[in-house]
Amino acid sequence: MRKGELTRQRIIELAAPLFNQRGFAGCSMQDVMEATGLEKGGLYRHFHSKEELAAEALRYSLQRTDNIRTDHLDQTHGSVELLRSFVERFVETSSPVPGGCPLMNTAIDSDDGNATLRELAREGFSEWRARLSKIVAEGIRRGEIRKKTEPRTVANLMIATLEGALMMSRLEGKKAPLKDAKVALAEMLSRIAAH
Repeated sequence: MRKGELTRQRIIELAAPLFNQRGFAGCSMQDVMEATGLEKGGLYRHFHSKEELAAEALRYSLQRTDNIRTDHLDQTHGSVELLRSFVERFVETSSPVPGGCPLMNTAIDSDDGNATLRELAREGFSEWRARLSKIVAEGIRRGEIRKKTEPRTVANLMIATLEGALMMSRLEGKKAPLKDAKVALAEMLSRIAAH
């Protein structure tokens, strides 16, 4: 990597927690300058706008979070166990980017605001739904999950339950909502498993 690319990557890495914790409107370029030690010209040499930097910071945050929650999941015991492993990892592994789940934070922050960030959050949820739906569909095909199970419904239920529990856990400062979500999703996964 060339020096300019390294500097750009360092800016993204240092800006990601700021945008994740403060949101787009709450994070100023002055905050990024202080975090990176760069002057305004140094930042704008690498990014045309605050929006471009925020979008790159979100992509970085989503990739880091996705990696920590999905890398090396146990796939040896079939689709239902893979889904259980995913739930376990989500509940037990904190976001590697300070401030919590960047997908949820951005979705909420950009709901009525930044269209670029809102679209990236929408894409993030769509990719997550597609990945979970694919696991369910594969489980149905292999006879591990009941045939009448709707993959999209299972994926949406898992995402909504986990993200809602994460929000409650962060607000309350307790893991109980996440633990409850884990139990509820384990029961749901047992119900859809082919016996």
